Amino acid sequence: MPDALLIYFDGGARGNPGPAAIGAVVYDASASPPQRLATVSERIGETTNNVAEYRALIAGLEAAARTPARAARIRGDSKLVIEQVAGRWKVKQAHLVPLRAEVRALLERYEEVDLAHVPRARNAEADALVNAALDLP
Repeated sequence: MPDALLIYFDGGARGNPGPAAIGAVVYDASASPPQRLATVSERIGETTNNVAEYRALIAGLEAAARTPARAARIRGDSKLVIEQVAGRWKVKQAHLVPLRAEVRALLERYEEVDLAHVPRARNAEADALVNAALDLP
């Protein structure tokens, strides 16, 4: 049973707004090396990049909720989402407020949460899941 999770997320839209997709990978961070527990890769219709990023994080957290882990390390290449969820940046766009609230509610189940922005190169697996969903016919 994992005690700690590592969750990578990414969302993207081709056009802004445009066709969008999400990707997330959930790892058992207490295993060495970390073991993949779940992946998410799906189209979400037409929306913006920021909405897709939030929806990717929500999907990753929903997949992670199936485990009894008490700690979550969240990694994403959206500085906006990471900083807004952490409470360091205000949410200025009204349509993002409920998405941030949903993320915060999903994070309440963890005793420890670590949110960090990573460069796109360190988020390659989640990014590939987004592009795979967008490239489907």
